[in-house]
Amino acid sequence: MAYAKITFVDPTGNIVRIAPVGFSWTTLFFCFLPAFFRWDLWWASVMLICLPLTGGLSWLVFPFIYNKLYIKDLIKKGYKVKTVTGSDLSYISSKLGVDLRFF
Repeated sequence: MAYAKITFVDPTGNIVRIAPVGFSWTTLFFCFLPAFFRWDLWWASVMLICLPLTGGLSWLVFPFIYNKLYIKDLIKKGYKVKTVTGSDLSYISSKLGVDLRFF
């Protein structure tokens, strides 16, 4: 999958979130900090707790799954897709296994 980004908008249209698709290089290099700066405090705390419990191995797992988890959480919160760059929405939707809809 080519590097793609999805721009989400909350139901009121006031909050915009940009979610990269695929492997999370920022999570690989900075561990829980990308989740923290996205205000995804749940996953930031999960990563922070898992880090010492797994002896640091979770740091190598979360980059593969974090962006998908972030996108699924945005959809659960009612966010809708505004724009997609770098790929086709139906392709991303099938790869992630989630139903993505435009705002």
